[in-house]
Amino acid sequence: MRINQIVASYRANILAAYDQLIRENKEPTCFAVKERLFRPDADSRPFLTELAKYCDKRQKEVGVRITQLTANKYHRLLRYLREYTRVQYEKDDLPLSLVDYEYIDGFNTFLQTAHNCNNNGAVNLLCCLKNFILYAIRNEWIEKNPFRYYKMKIDKTNVKTPLTKSELDLLTRKQMPNDRLDRIRDVFVFCCLTGLAFTDADHLRREHLSTDEQGTQWIHKPREKTAVMSRIPLLPYPIKLLDKYANDPELQVKGKLLPVPSNQKMNSYLKEIAAICNIGKNLTTHVARLLPVGWKYRTAHESPNSAWSEAAFAAALGLTPFWRASSPRRLPSPR
Repeated sequence: MRINQIVASYRANILAAYDQLIRENKEPTCFAVKERLFRPDADSRPFLTELAKYCDKRQKEVGVRITQLTANKYHRLLRYLREYTRVQYEKDDLPLSLVDYEYIDGFNTFLQTAHNCNNNGAVNLLCCLKNFILYAIRNEWIEKNPFRYYKMKIDKTNVKTPLTKSELDLLTRKQMPNDRLDRIRDVFVFCCLTGLAFTDADHLRREHLSTDEQGTQWIHKPREKTAVMSRIPLLPYPIKLLDKYANDPELQVKGKLLPVPSNQKMNSYLKEIAAICNIGKNLTTHVARLLPVGWKYRTAHESPNSAWSEAAFAAALGLTPFWRASSPRRLPSPR
């Protein structure tokens, strides 16, 4: 009786392997069926090898569909996955079919322990991995989605607090102890008063500036992140900052308008500035992007923005409808 059950089970496995070969449009020879029975992962594509090709594909899309920062995330993901696979599985690569829930969950733990990634940073990389898995499914390399039951939740407890108008006034008028902090302060204030993101300020060029028939100067520039066009009128103080660095030899060589350092240096120096100004908030490049400062400051200066609706104001900065819907706190009433 036991032998009959074993034979029946083996026969069912043979038929399953036969049917699978038929669905894959492969010839179901006896050798192919035997190979599928004893080496079910033999035809599976190598996971990290295919991911490396996908990273190269994303790199070619820079400037067309994605930015270089996005491409860098995929290359960083590949580097971490290679390290995790060597440490956890003692292999240089794995069949794509072996990437399952356990592998993903273990990689998430690896990111937060071995590389000290916070939850949001780990989720950001896992989203890149999920994009590749979906790409593999669409190419019919795998049938099951290992992310189907895997929950990735963004931690929203780390909410950045924007500056108030009085804090921005203090920051603007405070005498800095050296030229290094003075330049950092100017870049930060410019981002506050224009709503430009850090990377957009870094890529701001002379061709992005124009003057209308009423003499108002504007910034017309597509956002680096989304390529959505920003249309921002310049207030007197941002114009003054642009004039201040108009004849800077180093900036002229690079074709830039502002002395924007790296994001890491910018955030480090902003902490020094916050201490000098006695501002008890964590100043980062992203804080300048928060709209309450620019909105209230523009209203106080009686700029044309004070008469704009919230939707029009957000559209001027090139914010997508999804961004505006997901972050309503960033669009306070101008009253």
